Amino acid sequence: NQELNRYVGDYDKFQEVYAVKKSQLEAAYRKQQQEIEELKDFVARNKARVSTRNMAMSRQKKLDKMEVIELAKEKPKPEFHFKEARAAGKVIFETEDLVIGYDKPLAKPINLRMERGEKIALIGANGIGKSTLLKSILGLIPAYSGKSHLGDYLYQGYFEQEMTPDKNITCIEEIWKEFPSYSQYEVRAALAKCGLTTKHIESQVRVLSGGEQAKVRLCKLINKETNILLLDEPTNHLDVDAKEELKRALKEYKGSILLICHEPEFYQDVVDKVWNLEEYSLLA
Repeated sequence: NQELNRYVGDYDKFQEVYAVKKSQLEAAYRKQQQEIEELKDFVARNKARVSTRNMAMSRQKKLDKMEVIELAKEKPKPEFHFKEARAAGKVIFETEDLVIGYDKPLAKPINLRMERGEKIALIGANGIGKSTLLKSILGLIPAYSGKSHLGDYLYQGYFEQEMTPDKNITCIEEIWKEFPSYSQYEVRAALAKCGLTTKHIESQVRVLSGGEQAKVRLCKLINKETNILLLDEPTNHLDVDAKEELKRALKEYKGSILLICHEPEFYQDVVDKVWNLEEYSLLA
């Protein structure tokens, strides 16, 4: 019982038209609810008396035939607030002739240095090796050659682009696994703050949409104390409200950020530096 509406124009025009339609629907809903209450009240007061029974039955028929206006359920809006750990050392990481790749090199030797407090976007074409570079910096996969040195006192928050959830695990269990000291109320509240409904929260992670799964992963990230966020395309699958809230939270965050993103309109207000991996491409 879903409905798909087409709106002509850009997103700002959609918001304007949508707000007008929503206001009109809410006004019609309130008017109809008042009429329904009045009809029900009349039926209740008059159905027992012989002299008014027919009028009551007439009102009841009107009630039965009425097409009741339903308001769309408001989608919960997420609230992201990253917990911050103590300050990191001056250097977050430094690469030394780092060559990324598996069976063969994906790029030329990379020499990069990130310092405390910097917010950097890592950009480049799909398949160029951005995720591989991030994993190589973190030591999650071995470099093809060269080295990566991580700094001191790092409290990392890593958002992986795609994850395969454990079979049959629910959202509640996924968060509990990460934060075993949380009560069930705290787990539910944390997930709800990320814009997930009760139905989502009680579902298995694997049945959720890409955007809902991303919100579960963000829930794990924001409830952990960090001083460096390493985010691999966190905006993938997110709806407009979640993207806007994530952007606000990242701008507010006092720690360092290394962000892989394909959307300049998202990262340009967040970062103070852009690294383009295409500069290290073997084809360049």
